[in-house]
Amino acid sequence: MSNDNVTKLIQPGVFDDQLTEILRNGARALLAQAVEAEVADFLGKHADVKTEDGQQRVVRHGHLPEREVMTGIGPVSVRQPRVRDREAAAADPDRIRFSPSVVPPYMRRSKSIETLLPILYLKGISTGDFSEALAALLGKDAAGLSASAVGRLKDGWLDEYAAWQKRDLSARRYVYIWAD
Repeated sequence: MSNDNVTKLIQPGVFDDQLTEILRNGARALLAQAVEAEVADFLGKHADVKTEDGQQRVVRHGHLPEREVMTGIGPVSVRQPRVRDREAAAADPDRIRFSPSVVPPYMRRSKSIETLLPILYLKGISTGDFSEALAALLGKDAAGLSASAVGRLKDGWLDEYAAWQKRDLSARRYVYIWAD
């Protein structure tokens, strides 16, 4: 049997999918438009705020470094505009700050991925296999979760579960049927 006739096995996360790439590019463009619209709205709301010498107090000031957010279609690059308050110091509590609601400052994973992780764990994916599972689902650039990061997430889930078990139900009434 010659090498030409041997079918190559596709490794998890290593695939060339033009549709997914088109979707990522579209998501990147849509996300950029949404963040730009949000910063324009923010600047518009503060257009009447002036410095002592009559200049615009809140202005655009370039962009933060590009970062990737893991989404259901794989990693999507985000470039957040930077906004500067010309009059207030960095430590001033009255400083006007911009924080986009679409992509909060420390967001690294979309809500769909945050929901997927506990499901994978409950289905029996070991902490060391999360990177490989995510790469198979979202592409080779999706790996980014180490066993220690999954361990920290698991500890957080356990804390949430403990709080859920201890919640106060005295103000609620539940109807239930006991069948033996």
